[in-house]
Amino acid sequence: MKVRLTEYDTRWVKMYEDETRLLKAILGEEIICFEHFDSTAVPGMKAKPVIDMMLMVRDIETIDRFSTRMVSLGYDAAGEWGIPGRRLFRKGGEQRTHHIHIYQWNNPHISRHLIVRDYLRMHPEEVKRYNAMKEELAQLYEDTSGYSQAKKPFVQDMETRALKWYATRNRS
Repeated sequence: MKVRLTEYDTRWVKMYEDETRLLKAILGEEIICFEHFDSTAVPGMKAKPVIDMMLMVRDIETIDRFSTRMVSLGYDAAGEWGIPGRRLFRKGGEQRTHHIHIYQWNNPHISRHLIVRDYLRMHPEEVKRYNAMKEELAQLYEDTSGYSQAKKPFVQDMETRALKWYATRNRS
């Protein structure tokens, strides 16, 4: 898939909200809550215009029963896609619009994603650094696989800083 890096767009919040209504109609009582995360959830952040949504559900195994319905609505089912206990659904094909990350409510990956989002929302200097790195990599890589791999060390360092920030902030 080609890298499509764009300026922050306030319409991303509406796209998230619209998709939550659709998913609530499909998955209903299985959903505990929704979260908008990753770059499109951080004001001022440049992003591939793909809305990353996290759904926490009661039982991840139950979600597998909904795969056919999700596919009929334009999603592709990618399974765990490298993260144990996750179900990933992607919408939009080559012009992807949404990534739906579904986790059972107690999966340890949930907090990591949300802490990084909150850290970026509270640290505009990190957003500037991340934006600069993304712009540089978008010039070097045409496809998302190379782009994503190249930004991994930066993201891992940022995640470490975010987790330290969260731990320090929540000591009482």
